[in-house]
Amino acid sequence: MDGMNARLFALLRSVFFAAIFVSIWTWFLPRAFARGPLEPRWSVAAVALMIVGGAIMLRCVWDFGWTGEGTPMPLDPPRRFVVRALYRYVRNPMYLGMGVFLAGEALLLPAITRPMLAMLAVLIVTAHAFVLLYEEPALRERFGDDYRDYCRNVRRWLPHLKPFDKGPV
Repeated sequence: MDGMNARLFALLRSVFFAAIFVSIWTWFLPRAFARGPLEPRWSVAAVALMIVGGAIMLRCVWDFGWTGEGTPMPLDPPRRFVVRALYRYVRNPMYLGMGVFLAGEALLLPAITRPMLAMLAVLIVTAHAFVLLYEEPALRERFGDDYRDYCRNVRRWLPHLKPFDKGPV
């Protein structure tokens, strides 16, 4: 497969796996909590959080597929180290985007705000454990010194205001 076709195929895989993951957390679980029809209470804050979180996730999926030639799924990770766009400011923008989106969705759906916030707390703890126990060791093994240098310069959860300018794109 030539370079362009490989990137397109990786991008399609990335979109596919991200759609499954995101739909579980943002569509299926909220509906399971509700056990009935959901009645949104539209607000600027809820919509703004969902738009920002969704845009962050979409950009990350694009970068994983197009630049990294892989997906967010651990069984099909990026083949190339991705240090561009949001990844220049924080190491885990996709998880942050999901958290922002879910916070907005919790505001949007007042009947299930508490279970949504509890789910968000579970997601935060689970993502942190996953990053520490699997993702970072796997990335250190796969990308070596480039990843170690990246970790020394880019925080895991709190974005820097100044972008990281070293390393592969």
